[in-house]
Amino acid sequence: MRRPLGLVLVGLGSFLLALAPLVRFYVTGQVVRAPLNFYQATELEARDAQYYDLLARKVRTGVTLAAANTVRGDTRANRGDDGIAVWDSITEIYDKDRRKQVEFQTYRIAFDRRTSELVNCCGSHVGGDTRVRMSGYGLLFPLGNVQRRDYPVFDMSTRRSLPMRFDGEERIHGLNAYRFVQQVPNYRTAKIDLRPTGEMLGLRGAADRRRTFKVDRYFSATITVWVDPRTGIPIKHDQNIRSTVETEDGRGKMVVAAARLVTVDRDQRRNVDTSNGYAFQRRLVESVLPIGGLAGGLVLLALGAFISMRAPKDGGTPRGGVTRKPDGRFGASGGPSGGPAAGGGSSGGGSSGGGPSGGGPAGGPAAGGPARSWRTPAPRPSGAGARRSGRS
Repeated sequence: MRRPLGLVLVGLGSFLLALAPLVRFYVTGQVVRAPLNFYQATELEARDAQYYDLLARKVRTGVTLAAANTVRGDTRANRGDDGIAVWDSITEIYDKDRRKQVEFQTYRIAFDRRTSELVNCCGSHVGGDTRVRMSGYGLLFPLGNVQRRDYPVFDMSTRRSLPMRFDGEERIHGLNAYRFVQQVPNYRTAKIDLRPTGEMLGLRGAADRRRTFKVDRYFSATITVWVDPRTGIPIKHDQNIRSTVETEDGRGKMVVAAARLVTVDRDQRRNVDTSNGYAFQRRLVESVLPIGGLAGGLVLLALGAFISMRAPKDGGTPRGGVTRKPDGRFGASGGPSGGPAAGGGSSGGGSSGGGPSGGGPAGGPAAGGPARSWRTPAPRPSGAGARRSGRS
C-alpha cells in the first residue's frame, strides 16, 4: 500500500511543479487585461460654477453643475480581435438646480487590452468625428505597471495628446494613489454659430457694444487624476475647466463655462473597491498560486519519494515477521533449523532448536503457545500393494 501512495504523491507533486510556471506566465496574461464587457457610471460635481445659458442669453453664476459619465464596452466592435477593447463614453453636463442640460459629449476609444495604449480602429471617434487620430492613453493607465513618470494622455476636448506629469503620491480612501497633472493650454476647439454682441464680449466702444461678432470657441483646463499604480485604474478626477468664446482679433472674450468638476466621494470609494478587486486577482495569479504550487509540488514530491523508499520490496519480510520459505510454504521468520518464532523465546516446555517440541521443519509454534510436534504423514499404498497389505 505504501508504494502506490508514494507514486501518487510524486505524480501530484510533478503536476504542481509543471502548473506553477504555466499559471505565472500564461494565465497571468489572460487575467491582467482590460475587460471587453465593461460598464461604469460615474458622477462629477462642481460647486459655484458658471455657464452661458443659450436660451436665456445670459451667464448664470454660482450654480452647481454635475457631469454624469457612463462608459460601456462594445464586445463586438473589435471584429474578433481579442487583444483590442472598445469602450464608448457618454457625458451629460447639467445644472443640478434647474435640471437643465448644459452640454452633451460622446466619444469611442479602442485600445490594447494589455498596454492600454490607444489604437485607431473599430469606429473610434470624438463627437461623431471619425477622422480624429488618437494616440497615447485614454481612460486607463498601463495595467499593473504604472510608473512615477510622465505619460501622454489624449485630451478629448482639444483632440490631441498632451503630457500628464507625475506629481506625487496621495492616500485616497486608504489606497496609496499616484497623482498626475495635465495642463491643457488655451486652444481653439471649434467655430460656433453663436454671434454675441460686443457688450457680451466685454467691448467698450459704443459702436462695438451694439454689434454682433463671429467668435471661436477656446478651451483650457488643469486636469488631475489619482491612479492606483497596481492596476492603472483612475480613482479620482479633478477637472478645472474653462471654456470661452473669442473674436477673431482677440479683442472680445466671454466665459461660457467655468467649473471645477470632482469625482463624488461615493464613486471614489467604489473605484477603490473595484481596483482592489482587480489587484487581488492579479496578485493571486502572479504570486500566490505560482509560489503555492511550487512549494506544494516540492513537498509532495519529497513526501512521495520518502514513502516509496520506505515501502518493502517484493519478497521482503512484511510486518509481522512471516515469510515464504523455499518450498513455497509460509512460516515463522526463524532460521532454517526451525527456531522459535519471533518474540516466542522457548516454546511451551522450554525446548529450543529443532527438537519435537521445538520448531521443526514447518517452523516453531506461535509465541507462548503449547508445544506440538509435526510429522509428515507416510504415503498410503495403492494398487496391488494395498490389497496385499490388506490380506496380511
